[in-house]
Amino acid sequence: MKAVYIAEPGGPEVLEVREVDAPVPGQGEVLIDVVAAGLNRADVQQRRGFYPPPPGASEIPGLEVSGRIAGFGPGVTKAFSVGDKVVALLAGGGYAEQVAVPAEQVLRIPDGVDVVTAASLPEVAATVYSNLIMTAQLQAGETVLIHGATGGIGTMAIQLAKAFGAKVATTAGSAEKVGTAKAFLGADIAINYTEEDFPESLRRQNGGKGADVILDVVGAKYLAQNVDALADYGRLVVIGLQGGAKGELDLGQLLRKRAAVVATALRPRPVAEKGAIMNAVRESVWPLITDGRIRPLVARTFPLDQVAAAHRYFDSGDHVGKILLVM
Repeated sequence: MKAVYIAEPGGPEVLEVREVDAPVPGQGEVLIDVVAAGLNRADVQQRRGFYPPPPGASEIPGLEVSGRIAGFGPGVTKAFSVGDKVVALLAGGGYAEQVAVPAEQVLRIPDGVDVVTAASLPEVAATVYSNLIMTAQLQAGETVLIHGATGGIGTMAIQLAKAFGAKVATTAGSAEKVGTAKAFLGADIAINYTEEDFPESLRRQNGGKGADVILDVVGAKYLAQNVDALADYGRLVVIGLQGGAKGELDLGQLLRKRAAVVATALRPRPVAEKGAIMNAVRESVWPLITDGRIRPLVARTFPLDQVAAAHRYFDSGDHVGKILLVM
């Protein structure tokens, strides 16, 4: 089969399409003929040499795919059939024509979504639901601040939080993206972080109140501002380190607010945890997609042999929604 390998750490040019042995599904695994794979920030960090795969995971990048079931390893108990259209959450291996994945991490595609577009869903849906709802316990009527409005995580998080009855604030880096976040995605408050201090702007536009929950992909660069932006009893959930890993935390401010800081990662979690998250996604997120309250957003698709161009487009930051590789 064809698959993408990272020749050495670096820019998009280090991504190579190679002919490699196809995977053989092991105990409890499903073999999938991949139709499309989603690009994620983790893939970029892996390409740059900053985010190696977890022990035992494929060196091929790619954390989510859509496709059709091609076969089964021994011991698969979930009720799938060959040919079923599915999506899968992966620890790696998605940029390839086939992938073997634990059956617990596989879901049938939600009704009304085509098999290519479906590749935009599993990683972001699992990340957003597990962090906003399962970890932060976001409630209807609370204010949530979501950084990175127009990326894959941001576009899903805004829509899901709105569907759960939250007031949504978000940040973006241009007037155009601020407009997209409000007019197209439904954010109640959208802040251009290049022009405004987002904690002050949030309070000004939210009746003097900060955020009950913050979903942060930036990390250290935003740590102090995020704590400043929290409301009393607020929960800051850090899921990315685009702005660095080490920052200074004002514990006094955290204590005064009775607030919490949590950091999570989806990729290294055990199969059982990922399976529980995927079950929750099927029960709570798929119906919102089927009834149209959440729309999968695909910015562009690229064929597998144009993976370097896909990564260059991702690095540009110009996209709204997900970028997909199509086999």
